[in-house]
Amino acid sequence: MRKLMQTAQTTATPLPRFIGSEIYRHSSYGAWHPLRVPRVSTVMDLARAMGWLPPAQFITSPRAKAAALTGYHTPTYLAALQAAEAAQSVSEEVRARHALGTISNPVYPEMFRRPATSAGASLLAGELLKDGGTIYSPAGGTHHGLPDRANGFCYLNDPVLAIQSLRRNGAQRIAYVDIDAHHPDGVEHAFAGDPDTLQISVHQENRWPRTGALQDVGVGQVFNLPVPAGLHDDDMALIRDNLILPRVSAFKPDAIVLQCGADAVTEDPQSRLTLSNNAHWAIVAALQPIAPRYLVLGGGGYNPWSVGRLWTGVWATLNGFEIPDTLPPAAQAVLEDLTWEGPTRTHQPAPHWTTTLRDTPRTGTIGDTLRQRVQSLAARHF
Repeated sequence: MRKLMQTAQTTATPLPRFIGSEIYRHSSYGAWHPLRVPRVSTVMDLARAMGWLPPAQFITSPRAKAAALTGYHTPTYLAALQAAEAAQSVSEEVRARHALGTISNPVYPEMFRRPATSAGASLLAGELLKDGGTIYSPAGGTHHGLPDRANGFCYLNDPVLAIQSLRRNGAQRIAYVDIDAHHPDGVEHAFAGDPDTLQISVHQENRWPRTGALQDVGVGQVFNLPVPAGLHDDDMALIRDNLILPRVSAFKPDAIVLQCGADAVTEDPQSRLTLSNNAHWAIVAALQPIAPRYLVLGGGGYNPWSVGRLWTGVWATLNGFEIPDTLPPAAQAVLEDLTWEGPTRTHQPAPHWTTTLRDTPRTGTIGDTLRQRVQSLAARHF
């Protein structure tokens, strides 16, 4: 496949690397949980069908051991999580203390091994980026996990662990940018008091976990931008060019971690935002040259077609691959094989969900409220 940026990959700049695992192919949170849908396996299959994921760029994720997770999580919680996986049940005491065995954070067969694999990828990424480069881990981005309890589908907090690993491996100043539809409460909990961690979150206002208000700044460099329902591509371009890029550039980070949740697009059932995947890819591309170390994580995303297409496009963007107008038959077959069953109906894909990667741009008028919020954050001093 022809590259748009032939000069981007030289002997001095290693090719981006993709960390994945087969554990995600058959692991599910349960029959009706939002994370019942295939996501990472779709990205792996679709990227390979496009000829974009040669073996030299793929790394099988290690599974982190409990001892490696104590930089953020308590030993008591980790023991409870492992015990719940082994027993496939929890006591009322464990449910109350650690939020395991709830509707959001159910007991399922791989409930420790699966998040420990995405955490292992984030820990490994920090080591692999010691000398610079770009790494993509679409299984990562579980930004709600708290030290002593599961939270919001997240049993572990791999972005926190990634930032800690980057710091152990030489990156002092780290910019964390989160464009998931939901506020990264777990990451903010970990680093709100750290002046060497810049945090920027763009998330839908008045949506769970209902944290991340505009005035919530913490002690460190925290920029929360709650946005109204209906956020479109032009809105996000304003945010990108007037908040994200200027703040990250001025911070002069040694590393950037981008949480690229796919739940802010129109087709996703877990938000009321209306982005196209072009908005995500534009941010991915714009941040890449700013720091020598770049880690891109997944996050939310609950429509199997929209998340698979968006995250595969992230990988194409990181490599400078040209995204064709129409997918080749092998790639279309990957998308045609997906199913999405809900409690009351089986969802049918729109025609372009199986034949293209790129959405039609979703543009509109930028509202005064959003402009004012962006301006207030852009003018904030620490």
